[in-house]
Amino acid sequence: MTLLYSDVEEELRSAVRSLLADRCPPSAVLKRVESDQPYDLDLWKTLSREIGVAGLLVPEEYGGAGASAREAAVVLEELGRAVAPVPFFTSSVLATRALVSLRDPAARVGEVLRGLAAGDTIACLAVPFSTAPLNPSPARTTEVLGMRDGGPVVTASVAAVAGADIADLFLIPLDGALYLAESASAHVEAVPSLDMTRPIAAVVFDAAPVTPLGAVDLAEVLRFGAALLASEQLGVAEWCLEETLAYVKQRYQFARPIGSFQAIKHRLADLWLDVVRARAAARNAVAEDSPVAASTAQAWNAGVAVHAAEEAVQLHGGIGMTWEHPIHLYLKRAKADEIALGTPGDHRAALASLVGLPGPQ
Repeated sequence: MTLLYSDVEEELRSAVRSLLADRCPPSAVLKRVESDQPYDLDLWKTLSREIGVAGLLVPEEYGGAGASAREAAVVLEELGRAVAPVPFFTSSVLATRALVSLRDPAARVGEVLRGLAAGDTIACLAVPFSTAPLNPSPARTTEVLGMRDGGPVVTASVAAVAGADIADLFLIPLDGALYLAESASAHVEAVPSLDMTRPIAAVVFDAAPVTPLGAVDLAEVLRFGAALLASEQLGVAEWCLEETLAYVKQRYQFARPIGSFQAIKHRLADLWLDVVRARAAARNAVAEDSPVAASTAQAWNAGVAVHAAEEAVQLHGGIGMTWEHPIHLYLKRAKADEIALGTPGDHRAALASLVGLPGPQ
């Protein structure tokens, strides 16, 4: 096993980074989040159809690339660096993983995966975005009703679902099984979100017609998502470090660049070491594919992303505190990611259980 990037991964990174530099600069993201349509669906179509990111985790038999988590992680690094407002993580990672990991999948699954791979369909896993892998409670109130009009229906209320406002299909995990609901049968209400580039919403299904898709291990799906989320957090941290390094080299005080001051050097050197460790943790999480690696990456990378964004705000001085500078988008993404799919505390507790460490006395 190697944690180094392959040539294929580097080529994928180059293609995604080039497109994002052209279509998704910080100024464009700032302008979009101030509108009532934060998601850039035109950019998403280009990423899906020209580069094929939407189908990375979809098997080749359904029109996807049949790639591994390593390639998806590279895309997430770049999307994190740009805080790109696209549904890759919610649709192409979480929802797609839930579908491809089904046991005894129904015939409808292939049709859905083909739509996802082509970028024609956006799916959403109907669980609160803060759900931890070891404690997957997918709905606040849930009830499976009997047959109605010849088919099953589901009544459920799910809070804080990421990617719900643009989803065409909802995947509802319930009692070890996965159900498919059309967006027309769901009531989606946006709720205030710290991360303006990834809104959340409350979703209510009121006797919604559903299609059973098969048995699903929700904890495994969320663990897989947590492992990949570490790569997005790495991308956020890398951008904050690089942007801050560039700024302290050109910002002068007392006739010297502030980056020449020893205190600034020490802070950035410490941050660089944190980011290097975060890269190793993120790469290990997608290479090893184990609960220990996933929780290790989340326990470390979540805090590193927040710390990097906080240092960027402080070392940019006054301009870093303004809404005109994009740093606040990265700080908000980092803070939102810190509680997504389990907090660092949740993952440290999971690690203690997984490796057999006793709890505090």
